[in-house]
Amino acid sequence: MDDLEKRIAQARGDLPADLVLRGGRVFDLVTGAMIAGDVAICGGHVAGIGADYEGRRVIDVSGLVLVPGFIDTHLHVESSLVTPHEFDRCVTPRGVTTAICDPHEIANVLGVEGISWFQQASAHLLMDLRVQLSSCVPSTEMETSGARIEAGDLAPLMGHPSGIGLAEFMNYPGVIHRDPQAMAKLRLFAGGHVDGHCPQLSGRDLNAYIAAGIRTEHEATTAEEALEKLRKGMRVLIREGSVSKDLEALQPVLTEATSAYMCLCTDDRNPLDIAEHGHLDYMIRRLIQLGTPPLAAYRAASLSGAEAFGLKDRGLIAPGLRADIVALDSLEGCHAQLVLAGGRVVDEAAFAARPALGPIGRGSVRAPQVQPRDFRSPGNRGRTDVIGILEGKIITRHLHEEIAIEDGDKRPDPARDLMRIAVIERHGRNGNIATGFVRGFGMGSGAIASTVCHDHHNIAVVGADYGDMALAANHLSEIEGGFVVAQGGKVLAELALPVAGLMSLEPFEVVRDRLVALREAARRLGVVLEEPFLQLAFLALPVIPALKITDRGMVDVERFEIIAG
Repeated sequence: MDDLEKRIAQARGDLPADLVLRGGRVFDLVTGAMIAGDVAICGGHVAGIGADYEGRRVIDVSGLVLVPGFIDTHLHVESSLVTPHEFDRCVTPRGVTTAICDPHEIANVLGVEGISWFQQASAHLLMDLRVQLSSCVPSTEMETSGARIEAGDLAPLMGHPSGIGLAEFMNYPGVIHRDPQAMAKLRLFAGGHVDGHCPQLSGRDLNAYIAAGIRTEHEATTAEEALEKLRKGMRVLIREGSVSKDLEALQPVLTEATSAYMCLCTDDRNPLDIAEHGHLDYMIRRLIQLGTPPLAAYRAASLSGAEAFGLKDRGLIAPGLRADIVALDSLEGCHAQLVLAGGRVVDEAAFAARPALGPIGRGSVRAPQVQPRDFRSPGNRGRTDVIGILEGKIITRHLHEEIAIEDGDKRPDPARDLMRIAVIERHGRNGNIATGFVRGFGMGSGAIASTVCHDHHNIAVVGADYGDMALAANHLSEIEGGFVVAQGGKVLAELALPVAGLMSLEPFEVVRDRLVALREAARRLGVVLEEPFLQLAFLALPVIPALKITDRGMVDVERFEIIAG
């Protein structure tokens, strides 16, 4: 028999199933019913449900609820700070069997080589890692990245088995004003899937963006914004990352009526948050705690994502579909007791059997050595643009403060929570250094620095002391990128991320523990943010309102222009 005939025979009971899950109940995401009976699995697919089956292997799941594997509809694996293999090992046991990623972090450092590496990795994992093709490298013309990707560069990458379409189109001004390069990419993917990114866009501008064929979007931060996008036919992805936390604001919008058009995503979530709270499993638990009907929450976690991204072979536990199955303690608890990914039991033996993939992007940090004087902020007027952090969000406020000029410099002022922030070009292109001010860290001394700096991934450093800022920034070159905390001329904590300055070569448990040490060191400086490093990274992303900074200067995102010095 071929695979098709074998699956049909096992579904009828003419042959024993390859695997039977016995004793559980299937949560049907179409009707909301609980279906008793065995689940028969043939190879990587479900053969039958709701009946008695014999199997070559039987797993007792008595008392458990079986739900479809979860689909993270938008994320950047690089933001987990580990390689795709370690990301797989970190989140698949929590029930995430499909992840739709945009590798634009590594693409901004290494170009198409980085995307190709992710495509190769996708074939080696237990989860199904879907690799969208990055649309905006660089995200704008107001930053220096390590690479540039045009429509012609994307064309050879199309057609890979991991592909779905074009990843988040962050340059929304380029879309609505019909920039030729943006139009070339949209035309290349015409009729296919194009993922969106348009924070706070509304009215006719939103109409124009959607008219370009963009159908999914994860940047809604208020119920009003989400509702306008839903009413205009967009599928809204509720995001809960390490910095961007939109779940509670959007939870009231997720009902059984809207759940067909709402999905879940993490965007950027690190192993420490995953260990302390969870991944999509946390989102489901929290939504139900806040009053979301379980049917709506679980639809958003799987079936709606499958439909939104054209993955017709998953999203339900049903005959003929992929055997992506999570056995839970309860719908409310959402703690995975057993996970199957494409019919394979997710356990340490399965992870150990995966083919390895060597790292790329070593030695990618080629920044100039900086001196304390490089962080001086000369100027002849006291009125100063200041980035205002909104904790739990990647949008910022555009503040204005009077800062006294002393000896030709506007210095950090810890008493007013006004810290120096700088971005240092690290790709060996031009050695740019731009400085500005930020409020919201709460630090009283020292500095923190990072090469995780969206999306260009230059060095971002914030501090109260120029000497510590220089120490932290220069140390990043020595460790091939990562995170550093410095105080009093000493490095207090660090995490090396030598894979393109973005990912560790260590297991996710080691990364988690080092993030704990980094967080503790940051608190010694007085930092009040729960996740200061990724919060710092997003202060350099010039496609998210309102005020940001790149290596070319402070950026007024609402005007989409660099502020004159």
